[in-house]
Amino acid sequence: MALADKLKGHYRGMRVSFGYPACPELSDQRILFDLLDPAQIGLQLTEGFMMDPEASVSALVFHHPEARYFKAG
Repeated sequence: MALADKLKGHYRGMRVSFGYPACPELSDQRILFDLLDPAQIGLQLTEGFMMDPEASVSALVFHHPEARYFKAG
């Protein structure tokens, strides 16, 4: 797939991150941290559930062709 198509979202599936509209509860990130134990590689959560170091990123990726951010009415 061409980079331009990827940037326009023309790919299969979806990627959601805690704190954004599709997955708004930032505190749910605690569950992910409990499961994966990223402290092993130096990642921590602040009291406000932000990741430290601050440039860190987490996401849930669903590769299913019918995955959508929101179900159309």
